Amino acid sequence: MTEAVAHEPARASYVPRNREFNAATHGLRGIASLMVFFAHLLGGTAEHIYAQNAFYVELVRGPWNVGVWGVELFFTISGFVILPSIQRYSLKDFAERRFLRLYPLFFVLSVLYVLLNALTNAYPGSNNVLTVVSGFLFTNLLTGTEQLTPNAWSLTYEVMFYALAALGFHFLIRKRSWVFGTIILVLAALFIIRYPVALFFVGGMAIRLAHDLDWRPTVRSIRACEIILLAIWIYLAANYRSSFDREFIDSPYAWALLFSTVLYFYFAIQPESLSTAISRSRAVAYLGTVSYSLYLIHPYTYFAVRGLFVRYDLFTDNWALSMGLFFLVTTPITFALTHAAHKLFEIAPYQWYFKERIYRGAKKP
Repeated sequence: MTEAVAHEPARASYVPRNREFNAATHGLRGIASLMVFFAHLLGGTAEHIYAQNAFYVELVRGPWNVGVWGVELFFTISGFVILPSIQRYSLKDFAERRFLRLYPLFFVLSVLYVLLNALTNAYPGSNNVLTVVSGFLFTNLLTGTEQLTPNAWSLTYEVMFYALAALGFHFLIRKRSWVFGTIILVLAALFIIRYPVALFFVGGMAIRLAHDLDWRPTVRSIRACEIILLAIWIYLAANYRSSFDREFIDSPYAWALLFSTVLYFYFAIQPESLSTAISRSRAVAYLGTVSYSLYLIHPYTYFAVRGLFVRYDLFTDNWALSMGLFFLVTTPITFALTHAAHKLFEIAPYQWYFKERIYRGAKKP
């Protein structure tokens, strides 16, 4: 994510074309988080509440699949914003900023998860020292264990990507150390081969390079291509779900999803795009600002409200009325806690330590 400019930027040969705040990138981050939130409300009830209602399950399958796709959009955005950040800061400063940006909220919610799971043993596979330690250290991919707080599985991929990108830039561009740089490139290649979902990070980085080189489409083509590509990836995401594991290489649908998502993003970030126009609205800009908190908070509110609905028999045979009420109750509770978490665990630690705002171009919520 894009942070304020440091007082003493590190020297490097790569210099981004510009460092302005990109409204579409910020807004799409919020929209992606909202997609995942609503996907969990629909998909969770389809799996655990109305699993025997074939009509409901089939009805929500498409929106559920599309909503889950918000994670891949997150990865593409991360790839886009990473290069200016690793160029602007030293390796130490970059690591500090990533840590203060991500870890406080993750730590608080992970501690909450560990305590609740110790009391209830709801997920016995996570109730052991190896899983807990690996989760807090983002090494769960290496140990083959689950992440702790729900949704935090994607943070492990983000952290791995940040580390490989920052180290690669440091050794190859700053230090011109071909030995260490080559080692990092090999590790990055192995990471992508083992976890092809990382290709979305690569796609985002490619769009950043095109952006910095001023490779822009014609203004007349932007909105038409944006809409067409958006329609393609929504259709594909609704009808085909991929875990982007090793099956990826043999799946033309997975490749089509990858390219349509990345190409849509290329047109979406242009100043003349519809996505940019939508992202400049106060509501979408706010969603972008609190997107990280919304992404990590909402599984807890979802589980809590779902439990209350089950306890008081509020999920009735009239699923339309029940789900309408479920959305009406869960959404404001989630946003209230999201706003509080954003203030306490995102803004406060970062701005206390660095004495500057997280987002350079976003208005303070």
